[in-house]
Amino acid sequence: MPHPVHLLSLTLRGVRNHRDTRLDPGSAPLVVLAGPNGAGKTNILEAISLLAPGRGLRGASLSEMAMAGGDGSLALAALLSPDPALPPLSVKAFTTPEAPDRRRLTINGAVAAAASLPDWLSVLWITPAMDRLFADAAAQRRRFLDRLALALFPAHGRHASRYEAALRARGRLLAEGRPDPAWLTALEAQMSEHGTALADGRRQLVAVLSARLDRTAPGAFPMARLALAGDSPDADWPRLLSAARAADAVAGRATRAPHRVDLAVTHADKDMPAAQASTGEQKALLVGILLAHADLAADRTGRVPLLLLDEAAAHLDPDRRRALFGRLLALGGQAWLTGTEMPLFDGLPEASRFAVAGGAVTAA
Repeated sequence: MPHPVHLLSLTLRGVRNHRDTRLDPGSAPLVVLAGPNGAGKTNILEAISLLAPGRGLRGASLSEMAMAGGDGSLALAALLSPDPALPPLSVKAFTTPEAPDRRRLTINGAVAAAASLPDWLSVLWITPAMDRLFADAAAQRRRFLDRLALALFPAHGRHASRYEAALRARGRLLAEGRPDPAWLTALEAQMSEHGTALADGRRQLVAVLSARLDRTAPGAFPMARLALAGDSPDADWPRLLSAARAADAVAGRATRAPHRVDLAVTHADKDMPAAQASTGEQKALLVGILLAHADLAADRTGRVPLLLLDEAAAHLDPDRRRALFGRLLALGGQAWLTGTEMPLFDGLPEASRFAVAGGAVTAA
């Protein structure tokens, strides 16, 4: 039986418009944050997303997340219950004024690396910016794909970060005009190694998630078919990257590389690309994919992912909204939901509710 993961308490200091905010949802399966636009609801979810490797749900730098007019630092403290049979963990993520873009982490007071967080929890999210994910640029879908892969394969994050570092370094060398060939060769070898592993992780994710979607009973959310499109992960990348140096220097980017893959999503019931579906259908497809992945991650890792659903009820009709709440409760973990009005979440007796206004939070 998968273990539920709960944030029992959460404290934010200097995070965007939250000077000093504390929430105590306990082991509630659903945590509702309601308030007007700009109140700071998404800022709370963004802070929680720092409990996962990589950038948070907005993709912002840490210094951008720090409160304006402060000293440039921020802090998040959470009491995390990764398993009801184990004592809770005290997790702190913070920056300092001297290094505002360097995330520091402690678990039970001991210094830890961000790469160790997947040992205790995985965090998945949906934001309003993802409502047009299927019609946006391929880079957005790759980020979504990698977040899903990280929840199943913790090493995926390491390969992604090392690949991106080598890719950026190669781009800078090519932009210089007369780069060192030996250095380029070394960077291209790193891109090949980590890029191939990255592509393999994406391919595995699509295979297992597609199988889970195929086994999902018809319901309120439309069936999605997933496929990968782009360069072959089995290509001879050292040779191809070396041959493309001149073209890449002119283009200012890697024209052919392991990362240049796209996630193709089809609305299976209508046999049409997801990008051509209505806004509501695209949102329902996205929610269906996330819920199927949460089920899959719980089965494969033994822990239910922590879900952050920013304005997830938007564009969902009442039937799908009720279906969403039912599926979240059935997962058995904890989901954080935001909305502009508390009545959107009527009929949820198991929810811990908070009103958010001007960076202040009160129990509702």
